[in-house]
Amino acid sequence: MVNQILYAAITIVVGVGFAFIYFWGSNWLLDRLLSTENVDGPTSIRRDTLRTRIRPWLFLFPALFFLTVYLVYPVFETIRLTFYDGGGRNFVGTSNWLWALGSPAFVQSLINNALWLIVVPSAATAFGLLVAVLADRLWWGNIAKSLVFMPMAISFVGASVIWKFIYDYRGTGEQIGLLNAMVMAFGGEPQAWITLPFWNNFFLMVILVWIQTGFAMVILSAALRGIPEETIEAARIDGASDIRIFFDIMIPQILPTILVVWTTITIVVLKIFDIVLAMTGGQWDTQVLANLMYDQMFRANHFGHGSVVALVIMIAVLPVMIWNIRQASSEQGTH
Repeated sequence: MVNQILYAAITIVVGVGFAFIYFWGSNWLLDRLLSTENVDGPTSIRRDTLRTRIRPWLFLFPALFFLTVYLVYPVFETIRLTFYDGGGRNFVGTSNWLWALGSPAFVQSLINNALWLIVVPSAATAFGLLVAVLADRLWWGNIAKSLVFMPMAISFVGASVIWKFIYDYRGTGEQIGLLNAMVMAFGGEPQAWITLPFWNNFFLMVILVWIQTGFAMVILSAALRGIPEETIEAARIDGASDIRIFFDIMIPQILPTILVVWTTITIVVLKIFDIVLAMTGGQWDTQVLANLMYDQMFRANHFGHGSVVALVIMIAVLPVMIWNIRQASSEQGTH
């Protein structure tokens, strides 16, 4: 424990020290190379302009460098590996793509990811909006919001451990799982919930909905506060009910924010991995694309198959991410 803290402290000091040396040194070198001392007026102006143009790139260079090394290069390397064998040495053409089209595990992963995409973003956004609206009507609304937001502070693996106790099944003996305890209290039979084909996917989805509802609630609550109070008061004077105000006034005014929240959660769903790995390991027909990629790349040691699955995930995420960024930018432009 002490060694870990020491290593972390050393890493922080070295990182901050390197950043300081880099920025101070690069600025010093730029000022020396483009110095305005002992030069005529036009040259001085030209050097000042050049320094002004170069200096932002000095600050951007570390970020661009690491972005290239850890993001751009892996993308092109992944594309290359899709046309090579498991070891990444021999060219095999489209064999890896044909494997994906004919693989039952890949097809099952696509179906499961589609289920996750249909259920999780919609459910998390709906519950988040519901909590955001109703919590403001309660005197303990802030406490309720804090409780709903709390799962966001838990890692996906940590949340999976919590829900594993809820779904726990101990055969015919005494049950410690909360869900089985409730079922038995009403006279039912305990079940191994996460092993039930098809339905187990929904039990796993509940975990992500539980986590992401807090995120949706915070964003949508802020959007609701931005609705002019005069609009709502005018609707009440005209005799509109709370339900009609909600659907005819609130929803249309915060619809762009709802779409941004929905697409953000969609991106999280497309990359879902931790929950499936921790809960089932992809067994009992719960396999998803990210988990299949992990299995092929690090368990089967077939980089070609793993790269194909990784590229499919990237192709699925990219349009949603671009749309989300454009939508957020357009919203900022209107304010």
